[in-house]
Amino acid sequence: MAEDSVDLEAMAAALQASGQYRVLRRLAPRPPVPIPDGVVTRIGLFVDVETTGLDWRSDEIIELAMIPFRYGTDGRIYEVGEAFQGLRQPAGPISAEITALTGIDDAMVAGKTIDVAAVAAVAMPAALVIAHNAAFDRRFLERFCEVFRTKPWACSMSQIDWAAEGHEGVKLAWLAAGAGFFYDRHRAVNDCAAAIELLAADLPRRGGPALAALLERARIPTWRIWAENSPFAMKDRLKARGYRWNGDDVLPSRCWYVDVADADKDAELTFLRQEIYGGDIDLLARRIDAYDRFSQRC
Repeated sequence: MAEDSVDLEAMAAALQASGQYRVLRRLAPRPPVPIPDGVVTRIGLFVDVETTGLDWRSDEIIELAMIPFRYGTDGRIYEVGEAFQGLRQPAGPISAEITALTGIDDAMVAGKTIDVAAVAAVAMPAALVIAHNAAFDRRFLERFCEVFRTKPWACSMSQIDWAAEGHEGVKLAWLAAGAGFFYDRHRAVNDCAAAIELLAADLPRRGGPALAALLERARIPTWRIWAENSPFAMKDRLKARGYRWNGDDVLPSRCWYVDVADADKDAELTFLRQEIYGGDIDLLARRIDAYDRFSQRC
């Protein structure tokens, strides 16, 4: 067995060195790393849900996975903990489309529930909750378990500049392939493990672990500014400036909004008053930090 392993490694190295092939390795469990003296560590929690649909208000969680990990304030991941995984039977049948996407069907979840108290016990020690598309996972999980409303959140998909690191997309499987590994996709616990591996790896251009870049971005408060009742003729200008349309029923609804850094707040308000509304007007702006970011409260 050992000889076979050495031969496989030699073949992989030869293929890689030829420049004609790229070798992807199967994701393996990450071994613990000794924590240097003086390093302050915290507990992170990576979460992923599979659901019956996209609407957090009416669709339901059918699978939840959580993997705790210990990280330093410098962004190094030192230890990956035991995974929590659970399946849950929803109120109605799982659609064929969701089964095709997730691999989960009615037979797999029949009679199964996820213990909310057990979920809270796993999540409680976390100093930070991370998801790959936190705007999706956070809303479902806050509805499912109150503890997720009390935690700061970060998003490994949107709060790391993957394009600047040479990646052409932000889907988890694409990022994994770009980082040189593959994994069994679309099951929540595997997605969590793959994302933690990405966060532990050093970024090729910025340098340092990806988690360090994520922590830096997550710690910075932003301002959300809404362009309520803006003139219809200005929609293209707002869109070109980075504003997004909120058609949801979360107030204020059916208007354009933008998220800006604290240092850019006053300039953005001035732009709206002078260039969009043509005069002095009270504008709605709200400071957002990691405790509310990605939630329905924003």
